[in-house]
Amino acid sequence: MTEKVIGIDLGTTNSCVAVMEGDAPVVIPNRGGYKTTPSIVAVTEAGKRLVGHIAKRQAITNAENTVYAAKRLIGRKWNSPQVKNALMTSSYSIVEGPHADVRIKLRDKTYSVPEVSSMILQEMRVIAEDYLGHPVSKAVVTVPAYFNDNQRQATKDAGAIAGLDVIRIINEPTAASLAYGFGKDLDRTVAVYDLGGGTFDISILEIGAHGVFKVVSTTGDTFLGGEDFDARIIDWLVESFKEEHEIDLRQDRMALQRLRDAAEKAKCELSSVKETEINLPFIISTGRNEALHLQRTLTRQVLEGLTEDLVERTVDICKQALDDAKLGVDEVEDVILVGGMTRMPSIQKAVTDFFGREPSKSVHPDEVVALGAAIQGAALVEDKHEMILLDVTPHALGIMTFGSYFEELIPQNTTVPTSRTKVFTTSRDDQTAVKILVMQGESKKADENELLGEFILTGLRRAPKGHVEIEVTFEINTDGIVSVHAKDLETGQAQSIQVTATSGLTQDEIKSMMENAKDYMVERRHDEEFEGLKQQAESLVAEVERLFPDVERVVGGADFGRDAMSKAKRIVEATQAAIAKNDTAGLKEQVEQLQRTERMFKGVVARS
Repeated sequence: MTEKVIGIDLGTTNSCVAVMEGDAPVVIPNRGGYKTTPSIVAVTEAGKRLVGHIAKRQAITNAENTVYAAKRLIGRKWNSPQVKNALMTSSYSIVEGPHADVRIKLRDKTYSVPEVSSMILQEMRVIAEDYLGHPVSKAVVTVPAYFNDNQRQATKDAGAIAGLDVIRIINEPTAASLAYGFGKDLDRTVAVYDLGGGTFDISILEIGAHGVFKVVSTTGDTFLGGEDFDARIIDWLVESFKEEHEIDLRQDRMALQRLRDAAEKAKCELSSVKETEINLPFIISTGRNEALHLQRTLTRQVLEGLTEDLVERTVDICKQALDDAKLGVDEVEDVILVGGMTRMPSIQKAVTDFFGREPSKSVHPDEVVALGAAIQGAALVEDKHEMILLDVTPHALGIMTFGSYFEELIPQNTTVPTSRTKVFTTSRDDQTAVKILVMQGESKKADENELLGEFILTGLRRAPKGHVEIEVTFEINTDGIVSVHAKDLETGQAQSIQVTATSGLTQDEIKSMMENAKDYMVERRHDEEFEGLKQQAESLVAEVERLFPDVERVVGGADFGRDAMSKAKRIVEATQAAIAKNDTAGLKEQVEQLQRTERMFKGVVARS
């Protein structure tokens, strides 16, 4: 039997896991029956790790040690503007890592962002394994289309730490289009408008009648999403409270977490009602020990005013995507809405106005990305050829040239796999070596782009500047791995590099985190087994104790009856002791004895 590959949508706000069942992809519900799981991780005072709904429920009382929206920080450099923004608005502690990367402090331990994300991926893996009834090791994980190579590599590292072989990283809008067009024999041009909790993407695709999915253009903003809409509501609440009481609620972490929860809830409610009440009693105490309350009415109209520019930003990015695709609005035949934020009426209206058509309602905005990832996973291992996926590189690739300029070799939105070559000349007299800096981005200034790697081509012949010609070749394969080759055209002297983007983690760090994750899984499975036995034992104890009076009435006068009764009492006491000591092996033994006692007691009562 072919190994199952799970598809995971690792979201900013929620995550979702799916798998192919026969010829159709299905979303796997978690233990609570929910099809999505909050992308939230927390560490309790006792050092216990919580993930998902259970972490979200305790976020207010444990705000400093509860991480949300980690995806916005993954693969980022410490000095990036996005990290500076997060530092000002997060209720948890963000610190600089040893490789100019981002780390998160929870209790007395510091975690890397891929490590925090791995905890969410591990939870998705557990949900899938519980559903399938066997271990899972392979996954296709989705990322925003506009993620750069470092962010993609960080996501892959998160998968590895979670014990998953991530066989492909796939763009979220592309995954959505796979789920939308799978098995339908469509032939049309579609736009996927994907506005989630933290990121925005727009991709234009051509879906061919023979299962060909060709991305024509993709663009986006990896720091634009529901979190920003929530932040506008929080600002609105904080400013009005400050005017009234001269107190800034942002300075109190618990108050800030309560505001976050209230803002998200109000935003969701305003998608279906015209106004909502935000009521936060005892939000903060003053120095005079007087408790203050926050109560405001937020209307849909006010929310739309507060977030109008954010919606407009997505429309501007849509214009860019159409320009890049060299298509007119009228050439787009269908618009697919993806991500929870697309439920907001002002977003639906903006999309309808821009594209001149009502968006398609045929996909579930929270589940479609995971479904597409599962379809891609099955296609990769089952070698099904009825589906061909042609994606593009979301950012231009090139090298830094003299004067710190960025010279583009592979333009943005080039279909991958691809290869491009360009000839450069030396910039100094008698130059015998040249440093090649491989970069990714859209700015003409090299320092505004992302550095992916560097290498030195040595052994050049001495010549006046401009007389040594160096041929530089860039190649990208289907996995998005970039290789760069440089050659002195006269001497044939050559040097190449496979550009491995960095997540800010060393291989040793990743290995150590993988071991910790394995230990956690062993401990978790042990805890789950103990919990299962404990529930079974408690139910058997209750049944045995319920039967005591009847058994005593029937056989209590006989010696063997009294022996049976006292033995049963000893078993109940031993069971309670095993529960108190968290003794799984001992509890297993007691459960077997309780089952025998229960059968015997029921037999005695039935014969009477």
